Amino acid sequence: MWSAVLAGAAGCYLLKLAGLSVPRRVLEEPRVRRVAAALPIGLLAALAAVQTVGDGRHLTVDARLAGVAVALVAIWRRAPFLVVVGLAAATAALIRLAA
Repeated sequence: MWSAVLAGAAGCYLLKLAGLSVPRRVLEEPRVRRVAAALPIGLLAALAAVQTVGDGRHLTVDARLAGVAVALVAIWRRAPFLVVVGLAAATAALIRLAA
């Protein structure tokens, strides 16, 4: 168990070291900057999608998907963040209560 933890820590350190060794002129290219700016958005969207419809090895459509849909509409309507979270949670809770 500890060997896996230490190997993971070493891998993270080496990955960070590799990022620090990239020349500054490469990092200042517009294409690299665009990719670096868009990458966290894509990763977060993928994580949200997997957590919403994923259930182990199967896809599941349940109250979580309705909550996310309501949250997307609230974001589109420019609602404050706490309102978005509250609406999504209330939608999922009401659908689970009704089921």
